[in-house]
Amino acid sequence: MRGLSVSAVFMGLLVAFVGFASSFAVVLEGLRAVGASPAQAASGLLALSVAMGAAGIVLSLRERLPLSVAWSTPGAALLVATGDVGGFGVAVGAFLLCGVLLTVAGLWRPLGRAAAAIPAPLANAMLAGILLGLCLAPFRAVAEMPGLGLPILGAWVLGGMVHRLWAVPAALAAFVAVVALGVEMPPGALAALGRGSMPEAAFVWPVFTVAGALGIAVPLFIVTMASQNIPGIAVMRSNGYPVTPGPWFAVTGAFSLLAAPFGGHAVNMAAITAAMCAGEDAHPDPTRRYWAAVVAGVGYIALGLASGAVIGFVTLAPGVLVEAVAGLALIPAFSGAAVAAFERVETRDAAAVTFLAAASGLSLYGISGAFWGLLAGGAVMVLRRGRS
Repeated sequence: MRGLSVSAVFMGLLVAFVGFASSFAVVLEGLRAVGASPAQAASGLLALSVAMGAAGIVLSLRERLPLSVAWSTPGAALLVATGDVGGFGVAVGAFLLCGVLLTVAGLWRPLGRAAAAIPAPLANAMLAGILLGLCLAPFRAVAEMPGLGLPILGAWVLGGMVHRLWAVPAALAAFVAVVALGVEMPPGALAALGRGSMPEAAFVWPVFTVAGALGIAVPLFIVTMASQNIPGIAVMRSNGYPVTPGPWFAVTGAFSLLAAPFGGHAVNMAAITAAMCAGEDAHPDPTRRYWAAVVAGVGYIALGLASGAVIGFVTLAPGVLVEAVAGLALIPAFSGAAVAAFERVETRDAAAVTFLAAASGLSLYGISGAFWGLLAGGAVMVLRRGRS
């Protein structure tokens, strides 16, 4: 405890708030989209909060490095784009399979290398296609409910002018205000939220199907590796820390496995919040910055345990407003993925095929467009290279 500092505590608490507030709406929407009941979605949010907090604490204390862990926000967006593939039990079976893949990728190098070998334009195009639908939600909200949607969008813009990290919390604050003041609620609803308790952990029996494996598990694994784990490792490397990613992936995969039966889709190495923990603001001494990640882990667990009132409030809001907040949280990820997908001229057509298939809502044999888009884009890339 001698290494603990005021700056590390402040940064850790800020990381926990930003990480939770900026994307919990995406997680709830994703779990609901694949068939979770409100109680099961609340359980999934609780399981993910505890899993990513505990994983961050374990890794940071064991390695003495600022290793921040987060839930897979792009993975939650994938669930929104995929929709129901046969009930929440099928989705939970896919979450378990994804956890196995993440764990094996850390323990068995060939799988990790295979995931890293997926062409970056295709992986980014798939991610951009997955995110597109939710990123359109803020503008649908403005069209359907201009009086409620415009303040949320405006707060996001103004918050981002102060600092990009405050854009989504500002939008969330506006969401709370417009729902409390502009949405008709049952008598006593807001007072009841003040007595909100911890969500109950709801065990879900997994069901394993081909559609779940190919439509959710495999794309979820690829998205989590390509857009979360690998950038997270790059952040640590850029800050001068020694990198041994295999054991780190295995730990996050193991915690994903523990969260899956209770509705959690996946946890992984963080990128944005990792940069916050690994930067000078956490502590001038790089060897003491790991305490910021430890405090963030404690904060995630506390927020998960106290999220009953938050979840209850969200259920009172119109769905399009919840989707609007989720979409605003994903705009930076969408823009980054789109730029990376279409940056190279020689792979642009293959990336376009992948993007369009993933964004189209295509479903064949119960398998989502993300998987088919990756296959189709890969085929176009191979054929074009064969002719050149």
